[in-house]
Amino acid sequence: MLDWLPKYRSDWLKSDIFAGLTVGVMLVPQGMAYALLAGMPPIYGLYGGLIPLLIYAFLGTSPQLSIGPVAVSGLLVLAGVSQLAEPFSAPYIELAILTSLLVGIFQMLMGVFRLGIIFNFLSQPVITGFASAAAVIIAFSQLKYGLGLDIPREYNIPEKISFIAQNLSDIHWPTLAICAGSMLLMYFIKKWNRKIPGPLLVTILSIVVVYVFRLDLYGVAIVKEVPVGLPHFQTPLLSLQAAKSLIPTVLAVSIIGAVECISMAMVLQKMNRDHTVRPNQEMIALGVSKIAGSFFQALPTSSSFTRSAVNNEAGGKTGISSIVTVALIALTLIFLTPFFFYLPNAVLAAIVLLAVRSLFNWKEAQRLWKAHRKDFYMMLITFLATLFIGIAEGVLTGVVLSVLVILLKAAKPHTAVLGRLPNTGYFRNTERFPEAEEEEGVVVFRFDAPLYFMNTSYFEELMEEIIKSGSKLRLLILDAGSITDMDASGAQSLSFMLDSLKTAGITFYICSVRGPVRDLLKSTGLMEQIGPKNHFLDVNHAMLAWQAEEKQREESWKAAAIQAKSRR
Repeated sequence: MLDWLPKYRSDWLKSDIFAGLTVGVMLVPQGMAYALLAGMPPIYGLYGGLIPLLIYAFLGTSPQLSIGPVAVSGLLVLAGVSQLAEPFSAPYIELAILTSLLVGIFQMLMGVFRLGIIFNFLSQPVITGFASAAAVIIAFSQLKYGLGLDIPREYNIPEKISFIAQNLSDIHWPTLAICAGSMLLMYFIKKWNRKIPGPLLVTILSIVVVYVFRLDLYGVAIVKEVPVGLPHFQTPLLSLQAAKSLIPTVLAVSIIGAVECISMAMVLQKMNRDHTVRPNQEMIALGVSKIAGSFFQALPTSSSFTRSAVNNEAGGKTGISSIVTVALIALTLIFLTPFFFYLPNAVLAAIVLLAVRSLFNWKEAQRLWKAHRKDFYMMLITFLATLFIGIAEGVLTGVVLSVLVILLKAAKPHTAVLGRLPNTGYFRNTERFPEAEEEEGVVVFRFDAPLYFMNTSYFEELMEEIIKSGSKLRLLILDAGSITDMDASGAQSLSFMLDSLKTAGITFYICSVRGPVRDLLKSTGLMEQIGPKNHFLDVNHAMLAWQAEEKQREESWKAAAIQAKSRR
């Protein structure tokens, strides 16, 4: 806040107020719906829109990012905490709030110790696969509210489909009509005018309809009593045993939530170009907001893509818009919660179902299939693991896949044999440039990665193949421009290669050596082993030096031949 508050302009206030009110109007029904998804009473969703959003307004680096209850975090909490307690029960609520505290501590420490790099292990295909599977799981979790069927929570998706098929006659048709009608109405309102708060209008309309026609007496499930007033200060459950049991859930919520927040913040930064997002400061802001929120009964929060986009489109300039949103939520808690008594659960389900459509990224799957087939398979495996094995397992599968891909690429990096482009001093990959010409008896080899313990075996295999490729090989030039680093294993591997080349009578040149690698060559004695005269700035200089030596050798042979002839 100390960055933007001193620069605040009076003409921004109107935009901030309008944006804050717009987001607040969206957050009220969404927060209640996402709390229900997380297995908690709707009031906890409103609590999640108070302290966490207020703290982020002070500490966050993205002026437009909107913090609060979201679908994915709710699903992760439900999947993890429900293994320890029954959703909606008092122990469950205590564990969910403890999860919020632990996630906050984890994220804050990551920001303090600048460990944001860990999120690089979740690649975009993995995130897409997880989010798409989460959308399907969330949709099926809401069918019990949308159909009025008591579908067992522990059923997996095939079991839920089977249960619905077997109990079609038990569907509560008024409930289904409310859910489907609410979805259609919100969809068309959004198509007609995005500025109109469709979820809020549908919420108000459904409350009126249920109250007037007393649909609750005909089996339509309603929210009923919603506590009045602001949340009071309360220390979360502090239990080491419970904390240990929650570790998988905490890791999943922390990592996915942080990825959501930082990626959305980066998108908003590119759109506006009026601020700079600092990931480590973002982690501190997100962590502190959750820690503080947990003392005021807030469920685990994250950034909402929808509300953040609306905040940006409505003209939000600074954190003032978030403070206005907090004020509106507070007024709702103080004065308006009694009006939610007749709110149908089917409408909250409709809000969730409509919101999670954006999580299922079919277009990204198509793009990956066409352009990056390996990434598509990574996305597909993450999707299937999340869908059929479990939420936490899906996240873990994605992380393991990402790490394996990194390790495989590191163990077998890209390499190339180079040739000279005709009438130039440029050398290019002969596979990509068929016109590139190779010099007879010379191999120019490029290794496109740091040379270290992960890939030394692969490097040695390639060198052995080149050395044994033919008896005509007289010179090997190593283009080291892409070797950005080298460890002790890499230096030893290079030394073994030099010995093999010497035994085979093959000259070795090295060129384009970077500073850190050059320092290591000096300290290990490899500089002398290679020979000071065999180092060159680039491949062209190395080749010119070789051609000059060849010419000199040829002249020496001719002179020796003439001299031998004269002696005869």
